[in-house]
Amino acid sequence: MRKTSVLRKILDRDGIVVTPGVYDAVTAKIVEHVGFESACITGAGVAASSLGMPDTGLVTLNDMLTVAARIVNAVDIPIVCDGDTGYGNAINVMRTIRESIQAGVAAILIEDQVFPKRCGHTRGKLLVSKEEMLGKIRAADDTRREMDPDFILIARCDARTAVGGGIDEVIERGNAYARAGADIIFPESPLSIDEMELLGKRIDAPLLANMIVKGGLTPLVPTRKLRDMGYVMVAFPLATLQLTMKSVMNLMAGLKEKGIEVFKDFEDNMVSTAEAFEISGFQAYLDDEEKYLPKELLESRYKQKTTGLI
Repeated sequence: MRKTSVLRKILDRDGIVVTPGVYDAVTAKIVEHVGFESACITGAGVAASSLGMPDTGLVTLNDMLTVAARIVNAVDIPIVCDGDTGYGNAINVMRTIRESIQAGVAAILIEDQVFPKRCGHTRGKLLVSKEEMLGKIRAADDTRREMDPDFILIARCDARTAVGGGIDEVIERGNAYARAGADIIFPESPLSIDEMELLGKRIDAPLLANMIVKGGLTPLVPTRKLRDMGYVMVAFPLATLQLTMKSVMNLMAGLKEKGIEVFKDFEDNMVSTAEAFEISGFQAYLDDEEKYLPKELLESRYKQKTTGLI
């Protein structure tokens, strides 16, 4: 079954789909390893991890597709991909949808900020007109219907905290985006639980909640309560990146100050080398060696007893 069809089946269940944020193949493999059914490639995570740059529209379509293809190839779960503004106008969006489907992505987020966009929880956001965004959604809808009707379109609306925006515009745009062909509406950065509940009541479409941990504009809400509000998907886009940054900063600062003694303080919070090999698929590689490589080569490699972790 195609990953797009798998994700639709998951969404059709009476529950909420949790999509942790990932930014490379290993974070995606960890998400899959612990049992999540899907993951979301975060544009902010890709900008930081691949480019060392902020989430300000600097990631290109090719940057994102390169990461997406690697992640899709590394895991079996369906992947949702951040598509920023679609990387241009409605015609550019058509290419974005085509190549995202070809890369094996199951769903994409397209937002209504002007290009270059910026993180949805920052100041200074500007919106394209509603008419321009509707054209992007229609173009995306037509393109996916030609290639894979199960591909999921998620339309993000940044109007709540954009310059000149507000909650009423989120509701108006959200309903219009759904009528134009979006499967799920992603109202970015509502400022309270009351606002989140209002959006669930006033937008006639399934919703995605975006939970930015430790400093985001939107309150953290338990998944069961989100489902009751009308949300079918919840993303935690930056949690993996935030934890990685903090952990690595602490480890490196300790290594610089204490030398190798610091590892005693961190061992309990590190996977073992064997666990790292397991998550990255080392045993599957060895199994394929045994299945496909010449017997003579395997004997020359493994007949003599040598020391190794695996």
